[in-house]
Amino acid sequence: MWQRSSFILVGLLLVGCGKQLPTLQNFDNDKWKADKNGCAGERKQFHASLTAQRNELLGFEELQLIELLGRPDQNELSKRNQKFYFYFIDPAPICGEKADSLAKKLTIRFNAMGISKEVLIE
Repeated sequence: MWQRSSFILVGLLLVGCGKQLPTLQNFDNDKWKADKNGCAGERKQFHASLTAQRNELLGFEELQLIELLGRPDQNELSKRNQKFYFYFIDPAPICGEKADSLAKKLTIRFNAMGISKEVLIE
């Protein structure tokens, strides 16, 4: 009985020791999340801030970044179980007349373990 309780306690401690989400300067998570696909144009104001702090998003699990940035606008499963999340900064093609075919987007690459390994703004 005691061994089982110890095992559960150690497991909870390991789960609780995950990397804490970053606090990005000049970035409003709620505005970002509310502007799905960048259609309202609110995300544009965070472009410079994200560019300067993009490395702050490395080393996090998928669910942690979803908590910070919301669900991705698009995602893609690649070879070797890598996953890509795309967040449009400029209005996405789906937005209609406001859209730009060369819309800037935040791209996050996750490795097979679900950890962010690359962050690009393209």
